[in-house]
Amino acid sequence: MIFKTLRVSGFRNLADAEINTAGKDIFLVGENGQGKTNFLEALYFCSYASSFRGAPDKELVRGGEKSCVAHACFAASLYDEVLIKIDNGRKSVFLNAKRLDDRRDLLSVVPCVVFCHEDMDFVAGTPEQRRWFFDQSQSLYDPLYLDDLRKYRKLLKTRNAILKTGNAQTILDALDPQLAWYGLRLMERRAEAAACFSSIFSTLFNEVSGIEHITVCYTPSWKDSSEAQVLASLRRQLEPDMASGATLSGPHRDRYRFFRGNDEFSERASTGQRRLLALLLRVAQARRFHDTTGKNPVLLLDDVLLELDGEKRRRFLEVMPEYDQAFYTFLPEEPYRRYIKPNTLVYHLRDGVFTPSPVA
Repeated sequence: MIFKTLRVSGFRNLADAEINTAGKDIFLVGENGQGKTNFLEALYFCSYASSFRGAPDKELVRGGEKSCVAHACFAASLYDEVLIKIDNGRKSVFLNAKRLDDRRDLLSVVPCVVFCHEDMDFVAGTPEQRRWFFDQSQSLYDPLYLDDLRKYRKLLKTRNAILKTGNAQTILDALDPQLAWYGLRLMERRAEAAACFSSIFSTLFNEVSGIEHITVCYTPSWKDSSEAQVLASLRRQLEPDMASGATLSGPHRDRYRFFRGNDEFSERASTGQRRLLALLLRVAQARRFHDTTGKNPVLLLDDVLLELDGEKRRRFLEVMPEYDQAFYTFLPEEPYRRYIKPNTLVYHLRDGVFTPSPVA
């Protein structure tokens, strides 16, 4: 599964153009602010119909214009092309010229794993940011998990709205049994996935850093394991929930933490160790996807090598996950030429304009 071409129009600061991407490794070289990350964002947008930077759709449209288009053609995929258009704030997604009503259907087309500076939030950020990462990891290979997560969130939103009205009986009779059922399904699959992920991640971190026994610990908010127990807990918690106007327990408050032995490692780790944690989370995500599906993702690496010293960079490249295609961004002064292979495509970017460069 690879991107064969990417055509953009009105997307961020990128010049309107169709770019040949039919290579295994594609290097994007340029100073900061020239469009390298925006190009990775356009690729990601074609995979998930959203920005990996969390930007709202309107920010993807070039200033002064009302619409933008990202159109990708694929090779070695079940599908030939995807076209996504934002026009006057409305987003339309077309897969093989057929309009999609649910972007969930994009997940299996050309899955991307992105490595970027914002990944530090998965290590040093809020519990919500960590949950987002692990939910995304599972959704890549388990669409049923995504369905259950969506249903749970919809029930939770409804429950919170009713809590504000004070209609407790509606919650107890109609919503809580469903919330408990879907919540327990999420907890069971999160626990299984976290154990598998942790085994991959612990080995990776040891290989690159030399630090052993780093594990991912999943801690559910509900301590109960049966529907009856969860319902009883929700009833006991109803008064505080009504007072706050929000459901104070459940999978939406689960936590993922990084431990070394009995100590929480991410709180004691240095900035360099946290960067490495974040980077290797993505490697583990790609490996877990491959182990589960037998497929390789497309990798999007945004200035990640710049943040590593020479030895850690060498070790990182040794543990790189298998991939069908990888896009790298580099500053001009970086030694990117030492990583060029015979089939590497190199583009220099300036003011959003792509200029191909010979690799010889």
